[in-house]
Amino acid sequence: MDWYPEPDESTLVRTPIRFATGYAPPVAGSRWFRDTSRRDIQGELPGWPAGPEYRLHAPATQAANRVGGGLLGGLATALKAGMDAVTGNATTVSGASKASGKAQYPADEVEDFPVLWAAPGTRARSLPWQLDPGRRPDRYRVDAAVTERRLVLLGVGSDMTAAADVLWETPRDAIAGAEHLAFSEGGNDLRIRFTDDSWTRLASGDSQKLVGLLSDHRKLLPESALTPAQRERVARFVAELPAAAQAPRFYRLASGAVLVEAQAPAKVGRGLSETHSIFMGETGEPARPQPGDL
Repeated sequence: MDWYPEPDESTLVRTPIRFATGYAPPVAGSRWFRDTSRRDIQGELPGWPAGPEYRLHAPATQAANRVGGGLLGGLATALKAGMDAVTGNATTVSGASKASGKAQYPADEVEDFPVLWAAPGTRARSLPWQLDPGRRPDRYRVDAAVTERRLVLLGVGSDMTAAADVLWETPRDAIAGAEHLAFSEGGNDLRIRFTDDSWTRLASGDSQKLVGLLSDHRKLLPESALTPAQRERVARFVAELPAAAQAPRFYRLASGAVLVEAQAPAKVGRGLSETHSIFMGETGEPARPQPGDL
């Protein structure tokens, strides 16, 4: 599954990703591919194999989905690792979050559930079909890798010794922005908007991190940009990390606080990772993330 960026770039995050799945009862378990007139376009996407057909659920089915959704939501909550904002320390397991609030975009979250919104010739229409859980092979996943220069989608098959396939990529300057969509299955959805006004709705356990990077809420810093007090705090943080943890990365957030993150293999399941992090101010003191930081 190895894939490496170019010598002049580094991988800021790599995480499994897929097209999102409807959460509200009328669209639960569904996803659609639309043009800007809400016309179904999945039959027009070049190279895409046939996929499942979805329809809005009848009221009786919606009631059953509400019950099932409540049980699943409770399970996700039980698995979620909490953030200690008082001390500035956090350990989060990828994929552990929950849905919250009401639909922010009812037309796209309750009345319909497009995961692709794209006029002819736009960038979203070029996304690979392997993102679709209803089309991709068993034991196959897609990873999103974000570097300073680009977003890359990688195909990983059942042979873990084989190199990952580069399915798609786009330069960062073709991305107009990204937002986290809390009203979603597991609270893990995000929308990526391209500069040609097309967009896609995806799901990832690292959705908030992806949004922060793709929206430039996080500015990657070299360790040399830290103050002496911050470097001292980082040394204590590194000393407490698991032995298998990767070297930390440093980000300047919108509020001016510095986020320090390090990845380590998760204890709760094979193939999962957990993120150890601290937020700190100018003198290395604990800091709280502010609105817009993440």
